[in-house]
Amino acid sequence: MRKMGIAMVYGVVAIFMFVIVSSLLISLLLRFTSLQESSMSWVILGASFLALFVGGFVSGGKGKEKGWLIGGGTGILYSVIVFLVQFLGYDATFTAEQMMYHAGFLAAAVLGGIFGVNLTTPSRREA
Repeated sequence: MRKMGIAMVYGVVAIFMFVIVSSLLISLLLRFTSLQESSMSWVILGASFLALFVGGFVSGGKGKEKGWLIGGGTGILYSVIVFLVQFLGYDATFTAEQMMYHAGFLAAAVLGGIFGVNLTTPSRREA
């Protein structure tokens, strides 16, 4: 149980690091080119899903078993943190659109966790 919790924390840290770096790159593109934020909405959404997939992958690789559970826990932990920031900081709850996004984020993190376990753990096949 402790190993799973530590793996999920590693995954959430990886998500936020990925989000910070991608936000910096996108903001630099918006600042120094003629691109508009509206034209980048699909790129931003793709980067968000990729961040959750990477976070699930990291947590699954760190946990080494039950990737779907660790990835799902990572996705839920991320969504809870985002909800708390939004609720406590901005006094707003999730909209229906945001709930759909976070359901997709959860699915991406679960897939990342599954891939993380299967690609980082050596197979136990016997010849």
